[in-house]
Amino acid sequence: MGCLDEMIERSKRTGVLRGYRGTPVLVACLWALVPTAFLSTAYVPNAYGQLKFQSLETEYLRVVYYDEAHSYVLPHLARCFENSMGFYREFFGYTPTEKVTVLLQDFDDYGYAGTSTIPNNYITLGIEPYEYVYETCPTNERFNWVMSHELLHVVVSEKSAGADDFWRKVFFGKVAPNSTNPGSLFYSYLTNPRRYAPRWYHEGIAVFMETWLAGGIGRALGGYDEMVFRTMVQGDAYFYDVVGLESEGTASDFQIGQNSYLYGTRFMSYLAYHYGPEKLIDWVNRREGTRAYYQSDFRRVYGVSLSSEWRKWIEWEHGWQDANLETVREYPVTVDRPLGRHASGSASRGFYDATRNKFYAAVNYPGEIAHIASIDMETGETKKITDVQTPALYYVTSLAFDEVSGTLFYTANNGKHWRDLNSVDIQSGKTTRLISNYRTGDIVFNRADRSIWGIQHHNGESILIRIAEPHDSWDTMRDIMVLPYGRDLFDLDISADGEWLTAAMIEITGSVKLIRMNIPEAMAGGAGYDVLYEFTNTAPANFVFSPDGRFVYGTAYESGVSNVFRYNFETSEMEALTNCETGYFRPITISADSMIACRYTTDGLWPVVLPIDVIEDINAVRYLGNEVVERWPVVREWKLGSPREVDLDSVVTYEGDYSKLKNITIASMYPVVEGYKSTGTVGLRLNFMDPLGLHGGDITASVTPTSNVPDDERFHARFNYQHFPWKFNATYNRTDFYDFFGPRRTSRKGYTASISRHNWFIADKPRFLEYEVSLSYFGGLEETPFFQGVTATYDELTTFHAELDYERLRGTIGGVEKEKGVTWNLGYAGNYVNQNFYSLFRGRFDLGIRTPVDHASIWLRTYAGYSLGEPDDTFANFFFGGFQNNYVDHLNPKRYRNYDTFPGVYISSIGGTDFGKAMVELTLPPWRFEKIGIPNLYVTWMRAAVFTSGIVTNLGEATEFQQKLVNVGAQIDFRLVVFSGLDSMLSFGYAGATGDDRKTTYEFMVSLKIL
Repeated sequence: MGCLDEMIERSKRTGVLRGYRGTPVLVACLWALVPTAFLSTAYVPNAYGQLKFQSLETEYLRVVYYDEAHSYVLPHLARCFENSMGFYREFFGYTPTEKVTVLLQDFDDYGYAGTSTIPNNYITLGIEPYEYVYETCPTNERFNWVMSHELLHVVVSEKSAGADDFWRKVFFGKVAPNSTNPGSLFYSYLTNPRRYAPRWYHEGIAVFMETWLAGGIGRALGGYDEMVFRTMVQGDAYFYDVVGLESEGTASDFQIGQNSYLYGTRFMSYLAYHYGPEKLIDWVNRREGTRAYYQSDFRRVYGVSLSSEWRKWIEWEHGWQDANLETVREYPVTVDRPLGRHASGSASRGFYDATRNKFYAAVNYPGEIAHIASIDMETGETKKITDVQTPALYYVTSLAFDEVSGTLFYTANNGKHWRDLNSVDIQSGKTTRLISNYRTGDIVFNRADRSIWGIQHHNGESILIRIAEPHDSWDTMRDIMVLPYGRDLFDLDISADGEWLTAAMIEITGSVKLIRMNIPEAMAGGAGYDVLYEFTNTAPANFVFSPDGRFVYGTAYESGVSNVFRYNFETSEMEALTNCETGYFRPITISADSMIACRYTTDGLWPVVLPIDVIEDINAVRYLGNEVVERWPVVREWKLGSPREVDLDSVVTYEGDYSKLKNITIASMYPVVEGYKSTGTVGLRLNFMDPLGLHGGDITASVTPTSNVPDDERFHARFNYQHFPWKFNATYNRTDFYDFFGPRRTSRKGYTASISRHNWFIADKPRFLEYEVSLSYFGGLEETPFFQGVTATYDELTTFHAELDYERLRGTIGGVEKEKGVTWNLGYAGNYVNQNFYSLFRGRFDLGIRTPVDHASIWLRTYAGYSLGEPDDTFANFFFGGFQNNYVDHLNPKRYRNYDTFPGVYISSIGGTDFGKAMVELTLPPWRFEKIGIPNLYVTWMRAAVFTSGIVTNLGEATEFQQKLVNVGAQIDFRLVVFSGLDSMLSFGYAGATGDDRKTTYEFMVSLKIL
């Protein structure tokens, strides 16, 4: 994905992009959906247009940024890159074939990174601090860590040998697969085969290496990973095999995609432990003499199949974790009492309401929309208070509680977004948005003065802020302390008297401390704090005050298991309170002798009640990562040196403006075969783009090699160019690969030119309001350009199109599509034909509700349209019919939902200048498959839907023009994965239609959607 898509889909919040905190900058002007607006708007300000990109370059690095406020971190980032790249060049014998472009951005509230090597080496890097919840992320300095991780992806994916190099020369680069020319999928594999290993392979080796390069600080030596597999063995949980992990394990589990990291890291560590880390590197290092396909190369290195060794690992893992569990059980294991009837999946901080005897927490588990729940302490009855919009993966939302008013404060748009502050009344469930885009989490309510405190992330800095009552505007917010880059606060709490604030503080060195800060002093401008306890190889988590202020309770992996500890202010000692087999998190006291915590299970966190009892003895479990070090001490030598040792002045080759146009290069060129009418064409496609994807496009030229078509139709050309938010397209005798596989055909005689604009008015997940407008010219027409088999009444057409789409949809973990919500569409077409102008209006409204059955929904879909033309003019009519899926396709497989389809009759066999249409659809739960297929081609799930619809056209016309039909149909979709990462869909549909004096007709559809 290019940075423009990311900026729009992830950084735009309700139409504004903040240039600095509290000051909105206009992203997109609202303009009417009429032709005059399109023609008169030469330039519309937007998020992209207002950004002036700068770059800093070395021999192998191009870091691009758009905000001078980020420039302070560039030298450190560049040194971290050079430090890691220098190591990998020597260690793997890797020389990049091109610069690695790094986009430094501030799109979200928590930092993240993503890497692509096709068609260019590209990393998107968030400047913000990372999420440290449950120690699912390492605590060492983030840019040094992330460069080790992401550059390893570049090395493993991009490094080439043998045939790879040959095909890159043939195709002028690394080919990116695209759906319009599916042959590009095979070209892409030929030019970059290791890119098409599964995600667990890429993430597993990246996490494994990042740990040793940071001197042992990383997830391969992390307590969370060890806990996950210990819990699976303790709970006799199913271990996914190589196929099942990607087909089901990363979709139906509450941790979803994180299972790729967990399984991949564990399997890599297992291989290193048993066979040595050098052998592991031999497998992932593409070089001369290795096999292109990752599984074939595994057999070369280890002498057995990957699937066979994976089964051996699972068997070994059970033995390893059984031994760890026996070690824990040498001392009495803490006994707890579960609250509620099932695990909560991911869970936020919880609160005990003594007045109402309830426990509140936000939860997110498969089959249910993320929400804030109330659990009755006596009966265990659970009730939903309100849904949580855009939950975070592990902590769902940041939650605070005002017991006096019965108000819960929580954040929406969590994770990779800019957060909002909301409140909900626990009795009525009424929610209120208090502050939008305030970018603050780790919130805590101060009962003394009714303020809210939290940590805001902005421009890579952590800022301790206070929000005064009524907590409803930026004017109520005040910065208390701005922490320098590399220092971060999280897990805040405030004592009942409002005097003290505690938090976990991470330093740039990776050390984590439990600190205490005096609130009156901080309010007066003091920045001092006391270190209560400095943890060793672990971090304090969720430490909160007891009601009397004598203790703070929290958890830590001090013994390798996350147990509950409390810090005693009187003795200045840390006291252990539990001995757990799996792990406890988020403790809160409910009385002098009992507390609530969340116990980790295979289904996520489960709230439990347990006693407060100081214990003396806890055994430490063994970490697989530690055993790797003990058995193979060579990994100690893989530690990176300090980035400070990099002489940046000697390696920087350029600093200045980033020119998008000057950096456009040829990305690839390859042969294509496409359909034209009833014959085929052969030709070449050339792709071009700049490294960020800001500008790009393609040119295709082909010929019909036979004499089956007239001479003036034997040459074909297509040109596409896009520069967000604009697109330009031109064709001559348009071709389409999928015309080979009917029944839907889009190739057309003639020539076209169009310009379009697409952007968002609202991008506030799950709410989106987007528009698209286009102006097009068509010449030399035989058929209408938008409806198949409809003869054009004139050979030239100028048309203006405008679309306005809104959606507010929600889904659940384990589902395969959105399960409830509302969508609507307004569309307009103005057709200028032979000095006549026709206006066509249409609209759509969909409403979906969930059924009591998980992942099953009922949808009412309605459509209407009206034209100001005559029924006998094809350019003034709407046309309908068919599923409109080709046997091999690349468009949405669920096209039976489109306004212009009507399964059961032939394409375009229903027409009219106005129409009304309605559909009722039942979508059934998906059936997920643990293992069907092989690692490079497998089925992940099957989904079925049944529907019935009715349509009436020419409502006000004479009987000979009016048509009334009804249909009943069903469609079954099978999701396929090709080459370990490319999604496809195999669909089967059947429908029957009848109406008026028509004979009942039937339609069977089979379609394979590629990419």
